Amino acid sequence: MDRNFARALTLVLKHEGGWSDHPADPGGATMKGVTLANFRRYVKADATKDDLRGITDAQLATVYRRFYWDAVHGAELPDGVDHAVFDFAVNSGPGRAARYLQGVVGAVQDGRIGPATLNAVSAMMHATVINDLCDRRMAFLRGLATWPTFGKGWTARVSAVRSAALKLAVPNAPEHAPPSPAPVGHPVDVKQPTAPTRSGLASFLQLITRAIAAWFIRGHRPWHR
Repeated sequence: MDRNFARALTLVLKHEGGWSDHPADPGGATMKGVTLANFRRYVKADATKDDLRGITDAQLATVYRRFYWDAVHGAELPDGVDHAVFDFAVNSGPGRAARYLQGVVGAVQDGRIGPATLNAVSAMMHATVINDLCDRRMAFLRGLATWPTFGKGWTARVSAVRSAALKLAVPNAPEHAPPSPAPVGHPVDVKQPTAPTRSGLASFLQLITRAIAAWFIRGHRPWHR
């Protein structure tokens, strides 16, 4: 979402740091994640390294928006997914970030995010998209020749991006408490009927015999009014 650009930029800059001109970095001279090539492209065509070191916040936002955010259609991506794709684009290029996102959602991997890709993203659980994208990003990074030099930092970065993106995608997600265990039932003490004793049975039969005899006598004796 476009309203998320400022927040996404703040999160990205936490990982970009300040000035860098590491000989093993193919991006060359970089200030807060902005390469000299991109600074010349979007801000000042004949800029020097000193110009890049003095980049202003407004110039910084211009480069990030035009070269990265707009390139991956950050304003049209769902919350959380926009941050994951944006950070990937900053770190490894918008074309690669777009292709990997398309691979996650099953769209044609042409590196250009359009209606088909956006519809495919919307059709999936956003948390699933974020997790799968971060997993694929890590697999890509591990395959780079510069992994031994930058691998530790990349791992920490992608882990932080995953966490932040998931929080943006599922704000205020309730923590589901585990179900309470079912109460343990106690066996019921069912008293079984006591079998009649021999003497008790004899008494019982005797009572029945007397009752039948009395009924028989009453049944055959006329009733006197």
